[in-house]
Amino acid sequence: MIRRTPLAILAATTALAGAAQAQDLRMTIWSANEAHLAVFNEIADSFTADRPDVSVTFESLPFASYTTTLTTQIAGGNPPDLAWILERTAADFVNSGILAPLNEAFTNTEGFDYGDMIEKPTELWRVDGELYAVPFSTSPLAIFANTDLIEAAGARTPAELIEAGEWTWENAMATAAKVAEGEKDGIIVRDFNYQTWQNLAAIWRGWDAAPWSADGDTCSFADAEMVEAMSFIHGAIFEQGAIPGPGESVDFFAGDAAMSITQISRASLLPKGDEAFAWDLVPLPAGPAGDYSVIGQAAIGVFEDSANSDLAVEFLAHMTNPDNSAKLAQFFPPIRQSLLNAETLGNTNPLLTPEMIESVVVQGIAKGGVLPVHEGYSEIQQLVRAELDALWQPDADVEEVLGAVCRSIQPLL
Repeated sequence: MIRRTPLAILAATTALAGAAQAQDLRMTIWSANEAHLAVFNEIADSFTADRPDVSVTFESLPFASYTTTLTTQIAGGNPPDLAWILERTAADFVNSGILAPLNEAFTNTEGFDYGDMIEKPTELWRVDGELYAVPFSTSPLAIFANTDLIEAAGARTPAELIEAGEWTWENAMATAAKVAEGEKDGIIVRDFNYQTWQNLAAIWRGWDAAPWSADGDTCSFADAEMVEAMSFIHGAIFEQGAIPGPGESVDFFAGDAAMSITQISRASLLPKGDEAFAWDLVPLPAGPAGDYSVIGQAAIGVFEDSANSDLAVEFLAHMTNPDNSAKLAQFFPPIRQSLLNAETLGNTNPLLTPEMIESVVVQGIAKGGVLPVHEGYSEIQQLVRAELDALWQPDADVEEVLGAVCRSIQPLL
């Protein structure tokens, strides 16, 4: 849901100082992955090849503090020219008035093929039909499974459960708990760490649960669906031991857990050589409400008052044109109709089988819903996180804690 109310921290700076040099583009990102950076730099090099006075720098900021650091740069008069923007803060950035409109420039850019972009995945980034950021990654959450660990524990693999028509959260947690009986752990909700609660949407959507109503006006943390879903998660942590508990740091990609809920861009972290293990990639299990998919999305926007805004828009059009979107597709599923198929994505994702791409990516985008979004998200997120601290105790009263969450955030909704 997007409302047309300016975000105070972003709108406070009415003119962004052109601190960067006129021909030096700076773009903030939250990845420091060498494989990602290699592709970004390749695309930047192709842009600057016939522009000897232009350079492009990618500034990697820590994911946990990314938005805070970015808004601090903006408020301090030192904004980047371009920035990745996470879906949860889309309403704030798009409605703040600080992003450059893109429709005209993209329509007039030769070879961009504006009509190739699927409209639905861009809805979060538009106001009255005007596009203010380009979703370069629309990636369904999925489950990576370490089949070596699962088979060694005598548990059923996701593939076996899928074949039997029994790929449900109940059975997935049973598999995770069986592995966790040994020296390894069960299932990780990547980047959750008992702080980024919205990542639990990968589980609770299976109960048709949501943090607030569709119009964003009413808290629904205390609704029956969310209470049931959070009770299931609480039990998986403290009764089954299927999910690592608070304070535990576990890395699936180091071979320390049976499964991880994450996105296909993490495939680059899979170990190779002597440390490699047999793995699988499968859709999220079904919940009591049936099959579903949850999408994480990231877009790139240009700050309109940047001294380099026109050049930055040119670079953004170059970075997200069909050819470069195909290069990015090995990590970041695109929204271009021409690229969203198993054959094309398979060419850029050699680690993934056509079946994985079709079931996880293509079908996931077709039926998926975006992670929770609300204007003023940062403040809401902090309040929810603070109230949920009481939930991560073995004897927590789930219904009581979720009621407290609603009492805390309702005034902001």
